[in-house]
Amino acid sequence: MKKVITYGTYDLLHQGHLNLLRRAKELGDYLIVGVTSDSFDKNRGKLNVRNNVLERVEAVKATGYADEVIIEDYVGQKIDDIQKYDVDIFAIGSDWEGKFDYLNEYCNVVYLPRTQGISSTQLRAESTIDVRVGIIGCGRVAQRFPSEAAVVNGINVIGAYDINPHISEEFIKEEKLEKTFSSVEEMYPCVDAVYIATPHLSHYELIKDALENKKHVLVETPMVLDGEKAIELFELAEKQGVLLMEANKTAHCPAFNHLMVMIKSGVIGEVVDIDASLSKLWDDNMSLREFDSSQAGGSMYELASYPLLPIIKLMGINYDSIRFFSRMYNGIDMYTKCILQYPKGVCALKVGLGAKTEGNLIISGTKGYAYVPAPWWKTDYFELRYEDQNQNKKFFYQWDGFGLRYEIQEFISCIVNHRFSSARLKREESIAMAEIMGKFRERDNFIEI
Repeated sequence: MKKVITYGTYDLLHQGHLNLLRRAKELGDYLIVGVTSDSFDKNRGKLNVRNNVLERVEAVKATGYADEVIIEDYVGQKIDDIQKYDVDIFAIGSDWEGKFDYLNEYCNVVYLPRTQGISSTQLRAESTIDVRVGIIGCGRVAQRFPSEAAVVNGINVIGAYDINPHISEEFIKEEKLEKTFSSVEEMYPCVDAVYIATPHLSHYELIKDALENKKHVLVETPMVLDGEKAIELFELAEKQGVLLMEANKTAHCPAFNHLMVMIKSGVIGEVVDIDASLSKLWDDNMSLREFDSSQAGGSMYELASYPLLPIIKLMGINYDSIRFFSRMYNGIDMYTKCILQYPKGVCALKVGLGAKTEGNLIISGTKGYAYVPAPWWKTDYFELRYEDQNQNKKFFYQWDGFGLRYEIQEFISCIVNHRFSSARLKREESIAMAEIMGKFRERDNFIEI
């Protein structure tokens, strides 16, 4: 059997792609198609892929030409794949002629004629509408947003609003944005979407107001601190036909997503335990909002969304019991350990503003375990470890900038493709996190230590 392999982004699948796949298929008996991952294509200069990798894989499968679809995730993978799959022919478009001649050492390289007059770049240029975004809240986190948005196609950050006009004016000047708004009501006619980066307790009213004005919403995590409010807001977004998305940067990080997919595929067996921790010592400045009980300060509200993420994504939202153990000071938790019991596993998260933890992530399974070193929430490296150390594997990635670009790209992609939920952080997962925050607020199964 003669095996053929080809690679591509296959973004906005078009007739040119179909022609190439058909020609590649005709070269042999079995066609393997490598689809570039969401992060691998960023070397083109911007995060400009319109469809995410799952959508692009499904589109390639739907053509009927591919006998097998794989993900291209790292430089040098083509050689590995050719050897792994015992490939006879490497096929690629003629616009790459000469670029892949080095693969002749491993198989026969064939450059296929391209279909003239059509390309994904052209289609994106013709169909792209810049989503106009306004920033609400100009604090520490928001200061990272304009520079991160600058490397994502399809977004135009128009301006910002802050309850303190002086802060917003300084922000606009510093970030070289077009306009400072005196109110959100003044902002709405000028934007298609808003990014909310205000203190936690203001999120609910701001989200609701934006949704009622039919604006897409990207809101900093935690979205809200109450499960019923989260349900209400997602239902309102659906009714209004707009997107509501929680801005958890780890959820959209390429390496973290790859880790989740691998573990769900069974590489470490059945997951029985997850231990995730995160701490950030700011106790030299107790005047910060994070230490103010009237502003929902404390370790759980400030940090727990991140260690909750791998627990909920891998173990689900239906836990049997939950318990909180907290060290309190002036009405806020300076340290909290939370234990979630599931039917077939137990998980623990540790968060601290007044206690330092290791800051790693360990996912234990029946066949092995995954280890992500601190700071795991900025995942750029992880290991799979086994009883037989010869089977251990290490995975390296790149974490670009502040990491917000990944969630921004997904937000814009969802809007442009009329998707009202992201698989990277599903609605029910955001709701589950809000419900857990609510249980902590009510001191449900709470022990002070």
